[in-house]
This record gives sequence, structure tokens and C-alpha cells, in this order.
Amino acid sequence: MVKPDVQKAFMTDEEMPPEDRKFRKELSAGITALALLGIMNGASGPLYGYSVAKLMEERGDNSRIVKHGTLYPVLRSLEASGLLLSSVEPSVSGPPRRYYTITPSGRDALGRWTGIWKETAVFMDGLLGGHTDE
Repeated sequence: MVKPDVQKAFMTDEEMPPEDRKFRKELSAGITALALLGIMNGASGPLYGYSVAKLMEERGDNSRIVKHGTLYPVLRSLEASGLLLSSVEPSVSGPPRRYYTITPSGRDALGRWTGIWKETAVFMDGLLGGHTDE
């Protein structure tokens, strides 16, 4: 059995073939929604986009997985789906900020999506032989 070249996963976007960039973008979309619901669920209060991005950075280097520019469209999509609520508040340091909180439907979705994520991870680990970096 030929092992995949895992080093390619660590290329910059500019170095990647177009099909790799497309795959990463599609995979990132679902991961971002799940990550945002997880962050919002663990928050002690409402969060605005930049504070969410900073929390994600503190919990691990996500710059290759979740791009800051994708956070805002996904936040709006989650709100449009009823999984988040938002309110606009004035800011002393600039323009007004949109703060988000998770809804009960968002908590329900987080539970379901976490189960889907775990099933997917188990399936992919089994399919790819556990660890692709060996």
C-alpha cells in the first residue's frame, strides 16, 4: 500500500494545486460552522466576530483551517438559520459591533453536528488507516 504524501497538506494556499484549494475550502466551510457553534456555546456572554477569531487563535493555530474572512459569512448564515441571534451595540473604539449568542436551536444543532463530526472522524480514520503521518 502506498502512503499518501502528507507533507503536501502543509503547503501554502499559493503552492497548492487548485483541486487541493477547492477541497480545503469545502471542508473548511462545515468545520467553521461547527467551531463557531462550539465557541458560542462555551461563551459566558455575547461575542462579536473579532473576539470569536481571537478565541479560536488562543485555542490553536487555525489560520490554515478557518480563515478570518470566512467567519462573518458563516456567522450571518448561522443567524439566518436561527442557530444564533445577534444585536448591534455601539463601540467606544470604532464602529458599532454585532454581538452573537447561541440559541436553543443552535445548541441542539451543535449536539447533532458534534455527533456527525465524531462519526465522520471515526470513518475517515478507519478508511485512511488511522494516522496518515506515519
